[in-house]
Amino acid sequence: MQEKLSAISDQFERFRNEGKTFFASSSFQTHSLPMLHIIGKVAPETPIYFIQTGFHFPETLAFRDEVAIAFRLNVLNVESHVPKVQQKNNIGNFYFTSDPDYCCFLNKTQPMQPLLERFDVWVNGVRADQNANRKQLKSIERTPQGGIRFHPMLSWTKQEIWKYISEHNLPRHPLDAQGYSSIGCEPCTVKPSLSDDRGGRWLGQSKTECGLHTELVSK
Repeated sequence: MQEKLSAISDQFERFRNEGKTFFASSSFQTHSLPMLHIIGKVAPETPIYFIQTGFHFPETLAFRDEVAIAFRLNVLNVESHVPKVQQKNNIGNFYFTSDPDYCCFLNKTQPMQPLLERFDVWVNGVRADQNANRKQLKSIERTPQGGIRFHPMLSWTKQEIWKYISEHNLPRHPLDAQGYSSIGCEPCTVKPSLSDDRGGRWLGQSKTECGLHTELVSK
């Protein structure tokens, strides 16, 4: 694990030496904390953006604030410029009920795009063991805007994530204790009955990603 930690620190130093601007994004789930904890130590100047969809569990918002204080992070919200009143279909229901892909585009993918135009490097915590799409990613990828995606946790296993959390006594998202293993927007998250960590996201649909790690990767 020490080798992986050194590699992350070295990569941030290379970005600095190259004069690159960088930011990170996080959903502030428990398994997100090792990356945030590491950034707080090796690159505390990094702004951390939280995509405020307006549909998060209140526990997630409280946990975000708790972690920001504990890790001394500069946490900023980014959100859709499309008002919620305009995010409804022709019968008045929010798009997450009928077109979750479009809901994710409005509230996650589209709000992220200006950041990718503003910064050179986007740091995010995807891991190869999370699903088939993420398994195909490399630690450094390009964005459609011509910038860089840096995935410092890509090769970390679930076991290594939890070992780091335990060794550093990091806090836990309060919904962990209620059986949630992957926590996104409240309307699209349930307690999974499957061994798949992300099995409770968009249950009953073929959808497995919100678009951040599919649409915002240069193909």
